[in-house]
Amino acid sequence: MEPDPARVAETTAWLAKASDDLRAASIDLAASPPLAEDAVFHCQQAAEKTLKALLTWHDRPFRKTHNLEELGEQCLTVEPTLRPEIDLVVPLTEYAWRFRYPGEPEDLGPDEPGDALRVAGDLHRAVVARLPREAQP
Repeated sequence: MEPDPARVAETTAWLAKASDDLRAASIDLAASPPLAEDAVFHCQQAAEKTLKALLTWHDRPFRKTHNLEELGEQCLTVEPTLRPEIDLVVPLTEYAWRFRYPGEPEDLGPDEPGDALRVAGDLHRAVVARLPREAQP
């Protein structure tokens, strides 16, 4: 039986947006000087959209949230083998807001942006690998 074309389209759209965020983070980190705060925001966004893609594929509703732990726990009900990748991206949740507004600046650790890009990319690849070919970007 062929998968629902609307579900395929919505899943691949989420994954495409996640890929764009990963690309934006890479470009931000390659800039001189690097735009590290913007890069980690895009890493959080990539992880969030990747998790929403998986939930979409499995026809699992989700609320509007940036909370990667909440989304990750929902994903684990349909794909428990993602536990290692989800555990690593949960701390990225704070990047959805931490550097987005003026106020007391907080410094990023020297390895934080690269680590964030690595774990967001690992999650994206792991989710894509678990989807059927027609739902992959």
